Amino acid sequence: MPWLFELVLAVHVGAGIVALTSFWGAIVTAKGGLAHRRWGKVFASAIYTAGFMALGMGALSLVWPLAMHTELSDATLYRGMFGTMMVYLGLLVLSMTRYGLVMVANRRNHTANRHWSMLALQGTTLVAAAICLGHGLFLLNRNGLIMETALMIMVALIGFGTTLTYFRYIFAQPASPKAYIPEHLKAMVATGIAAYTAFLSVGLIEMFPEHAFNPVIWAVPTVIGVGIIAWYLRGFQARRTAIGSP
Repeated sequence: MPWLFELVLAVHVGAGIVALTSFWGAIVTAKGGLAHRRWGKVFASAIYTAGFMALGMGALSLVWPLAMHTELSDATLYRGMFGTMMVYLGLLVLSMTRYGLVMVANRRNHTANRHWSMLALQGTTLVAAAICLGHGLFLLNRNGLIMETALMIMVALIGFGTTLTYFRYIFAQPASPKAYIPEHLKAMVATGIAAYTAFLSVGLIEMFPEHAFNPVIWAVPTVIGVGIIAWYLRGFQARRTAIGSP
């Protein structure tokens, strides 16, 4: 069955490459303009494809961890890393992308953000984060504080913060009619962070296996992405203040 994993991985990587390049097209073009929307559609489509492929790879790794990764020997550890965490990260990417797109689609009807499909996706992601955290803590007790267990715990906590923040906004009354814009931006940039993090991890596994699960290296896209979000939100607030909007 490794051939099936390799096939899914190939589609995942191909979609990931498209996402990595189109992400910057959406970032540098004028927000709301035609070019921005076109780049955004390409990015979202690629991310959806990569996310669903991640679910497939995670499911295969949960059932046959060593058959899918013949170079590994610890089935329990890598069922967590390539199974539990992969499924969770696939769901997280899908939920972030969906949230970001829905914010724009429902910009004039905030109540529509509470559609059952959105709530179910965010809720499922939250449950997956809890399972990832529990599996990470189990492996921490079994294997000690190694990079793999630290990474599982760290990324699980990100899922809690993300989904709970989304639920909070969905059920709150927006502070202004333009409140959806920062929500859209944060979600889509976070999705880009996830794409680059995945790219780094795959590249490191191939070239520098000893650093593949180094949390410091995995944090690089997050630092850059948070910088992009902070820069844009600062400009957004400055423009809102200049025109006297709340």
